Amino acid sequence: MDGGGAGSRVKVVGQVERVDGWSLTYPEFVDRFMKPNLPVVLTGLTSSWRSCEDWTLAGTDGRRRPNLDFFAQNFPSPLFQVADCSSREFTDHKRLEMSMKEFIDISVRNSSTGSSNGDCEASLLYLKDWHFVKEYPDYVAYTTPTFFVDDWLNMYLDSHPMLRDPDIANHKNEINCADYRFVYMGAKGTWIPLHADVFRSYSWSANVCGRKLWLFLEPSQSHLIFDRNLRSSVYDINDDVSEKQFPDFNKAKWIECIQEQNEIIFVPSGWYHQVHNLEDTISINHNWFNAYNLHWVWNLLHEDYTVAKEYIEDIRDICDDFEGLCQRNLAANTGMNFYDFFIFITRFVLANVIELYHIRELEDAKLNSTETAHPFVYNLMQIRDVASKMISKEAFSTKNLCIISEENRSAMSDVTKILKDDSFRRLWMSLSEAYAYIGRGQRSFDQMRYLNQKGCLSVACLKSDCNVVDDITFLMREIHGPEDLVRLIDAALDE
Repeated sequence: MDGGGAGSRVKVVGQVERVDGWSLTYPEFVDRFMKPNLPVVLTGLTSSWRSCEDWTLAGTDGRRRPNLDFFAQNFPSPLFQVADCSSREFTDHKRLEMSMKEFIDISVRNSSTGSSNGDCEASLLYLKDWHFVKEYPDYVAYTTPTFFVDDWLNMYLDSHPMLRDPDIANHKNEINCADYRFVYMGAKGTWIPLHADVFRSYSWSANVCGRKLWLFLEPSQSHLIFDRNLRSSVYDINDDVSEKQFPDFNKAKWIECIQEQNEIIFVPSGWYHQVHNLEDTISINHNWFNAYNLHWVWNLLHEDYTVAKEYIEDIRDICDDFEGLCQRNLAANTGMNFYDFFIFITRFVLANVIELYHIRELEDAKLNSTETAHPFVYNLMQIRDVASKMISKEAFSTKNLCIISEENRSAMSDVTKILKDDSFRRLWMSLSEAYAYIGRGQRSFDQMRYLNQKGCLSVACLKSDCNVVDDITFLMREIHGPEDLVRLIDAALDE
């Protein structure tokens, strides 16, 4: 399959909106795109990125192309995953392991021969999901645009493990769970099958060089690409899709976008999409979520849990810990389970409560305002809504909470221990800095960070004797489940 015929078989009814990123404010981005969950292409935000210079070469037509020699010389990564776009394996491409040198050698050989077919599936190898930031933290390839810094997923993974059950975590490759910041690199004709993003997260994708064709399906139409049992979805929209297997596929109405070099596309939650490289392309990609799409994450977990539970329901009566087995299967299949997610949102409740506390303590009326407090109040209200839905779930019954792993129990109970933990303090500082950056701009952010040389890690706090830990634990000393979390949020908002 090549990029030339991509999208020719489907009904395209619209184009993704394009906006100058420099002229768009953060509140405008939230109101127009993030909150209503709509895609957008942002221009003008990558001109200062080091990657746009180092990773590319000027072509004869004025367009940039990948500088493969630079990658070979500077990033001699160990083995990583490369997708073979000519071979299917379940719902994705077949994955191969190879070194950077092997990948570059094959890419150069293909480029010199002009091959689009051949051995080692040479022409259609796509380097995907490369955890570049984790592997090369001292090389600052790019700066995350302001619109995307409220990234709870990567904030959390920079300081915490997502999976805590030892039966699951020990079988996971550490680097694959390290973060959701990736570099992709592929030749013309490489592509990504139809999918919705992991955890139903948002994503953003920046073309360092090259062009991509994106085809999007809005969430309200996602049922049209599934089979009659709503179990499997279409793999490639350009195939001769079986009308018998997918009876409603031809009713789907797609939105299209050609993304140029130096453009960034925002992919909202739950939008199925298929992507084709129309030229040799390098892109930088993040998956992320926050308060605005947290309900999408919970809904996916709940749906996948229901499927996992139904699959093994017939062994409930002979299983000593049926709920525990359901949660282990959920974590293995989805990337986290109810307990992992609860520990995650508990940390963000505490971090947001701390920021709200500091704003209310400020003497400056301009800073101690409803407008300044709004993001943290909104975050807490959205988490409260999700936590309320978790209360009635079997996983959080008294019986099941009594038999959860020690790793889960210790991570969710003692509030004082959590607040004094170094991992939590790093998370709290990241959240505080992100909102300072969003709300005040880079200069004010740097000034406040310089002033904040004391025990408290909140950018909003300038006290040398901050007693926020005592004040938070006064509201609640232990959290044993979603009901306690809701009570803590209510107490914090009523203060």
